[in-house]
Amino acid sequence: MTLSAAPAVPVAPAPTLDVSVLVPAKDEAANLPDFVRLCDAALTPAGFSFEVVVIDDGSRDDTPAVLAALEAQYPFLRSVRHRRQRGIAEALRSGGDAARGDVFVFYPADLQYLPEDIPPLVAPILEGRADIVTGTKQGRYEKAFVSGIYNGLCRWLFGVGVTDLNSVKAYRRQVVDGMPMRPDWHRFMVVIAAADGFRLTSHPVPLHPRRAGVSKFNWRRIPVGVFDLLSVWFLLRFGRKPMLFFGVAGAVLFLIGLVVGIAALILRFGFGIGFRPFLNLVETMVISGIALFGFGFVGEMIAGLREEQRELLRQLGRAERGDAGR
Repeated sequence: MTLSAAPAVPVAPAPTLDVSVLVPAKDEAANLPDFVRLCDAALTPAGFSFEVVVIDDGSRDDTPAVLAALEAQYPFLRSVRHRRQRGIAEALRSGGDAARGDVFVFYPADLQYLPEDIPPLVAPILEGRADIVTGTKQGRYEKAFVSGIYNGLCRWLFGVGVTDLNSVKAYRRQVVDGMPMRPDWHRFMVVIAAADGFRLTSHPVPLHPRRAGVSKFNWRRIPVGVFDLLSVWFLLRFGRKPMLFFGVAGAVLFLIGLVVGIAALILRFGFGIGFRPFLNLVETMVISGIALFGFGFVGEMIAGLREEQRELLRQLGRAERGDAGR
């Protein structure tokens, strides 16, 4: 007697929604009940399907217990937990992986931004007028000086036409597909999206005082943010053509070494003058130039691998869309 395998039962895909609100939360147990209640009041009558995905980023207070109680009360609420703090960028990545919406909204849980401002924030995307909408903070802001410098540098370096890049934002799911999300790079989502050709707009969003808890911002983030800014600028400017940077710099140093070497030879054999620092300068310039050329070749190979990865992702996306259309 042989046993035949039971036919496989197809698993129905999870239903898609219009909007997923992604809420990173670190030690926000005191704010979450009010935040979820306000989401219910603001989004239920808004006319689009939605969910709220709270990412517990390694909280040490009662956030897990509060979320469990709220999930039992509100059917639109879902939660994701990190065992340790991994930062907002990783929280948005984890929330996006679990979310079912076509439009994502990044919203903090500290109630400095109220959920009543989410519908007008997502409206330009749902109406097809934009791909990403940034909130422009309205009101008193205690870190306005630092934020102003950051926004000014971003507009100068990247030519982005929106005023406030470091606020709440709504964006299509496709904006973050394949986007590098290294630690703290959520701040540069807008400039990377603009470089990829997505349409940008902004919407004023009132900023309110924090009701409970403490801010997670401290001065140590400022130098980190500056170096991240330079990294993103380099990635967008030379990430696909690294030889343009390393090759030009290497060629300039090599030519300086060559000119200094010729001058040293003329002085030594034409005038009998030996100048040891010239020899040291020639060695430094030539070796540095050759090393930069080497970095350029390695960078070109890495850029080639990244282009192959992008092409594979595009082919995979086309295949998935083809299967969905059948």
